[in-house]
Amino acid sequence: MTKVWKNYEEVGTFLLNKMAEEFGIKIVESKQKLVGKISGTKWEIDAKGITGNENEFIAIEYRRYTTKRISQKDVAGLAYTIKDLGSKGGILVSPLGFQEGAKKVSKSSNIIEVKMDENSTTLDYILKFLNKIKVGCHGELNFKSSLKIKLIRINGTVENSGELKK
Repeated sequence: MTKVWKNYEEVGTFLLNKMAEEFGIKIVESKQKLVGKISGTKWEIDAKGITGNENEFIAIEYRRYTTKRISQKDVAGLAYTIKDLGSKGGILVSPLGFQEGAKKVSKSSNIIEVKMDENSTTLDYILKFLNKIKVGCHGELNFKSSLKIKLIRINGTVENSGELKK
């Protein structure tokens, strides 16, 4: 049986690949080990976004924390990894998003916050990033809607014109 964190990474990589262009990348590769240019240390990143420019990439990490938001220390760790690897920036994916300090560190380090529901699949998901919301749903969705019309005349009189239901 696949561990939930591993499944979260695999689904995230699939979905980021599907939306790669929106992050300025061509393709998302899965987990790999890279050597730091400053420290010489090996770093394992959860995924790697290839930009298309030679030797330019984005480091991608997943944190399936379901009881707490991502801390500034977590984002700072990714920020150093990005610096050491010579990466263009990063993406950090989590269900609950960033704490306030983490948001400040991410802005100064070119790290994009992506919220992805912890139970996401390749078909059923909710992703929030860069002021966008992407939703995937298989099966059937039923929407009920209505429109209420109220006419307000120049003289201030109000006339209810009714309701349109669908």
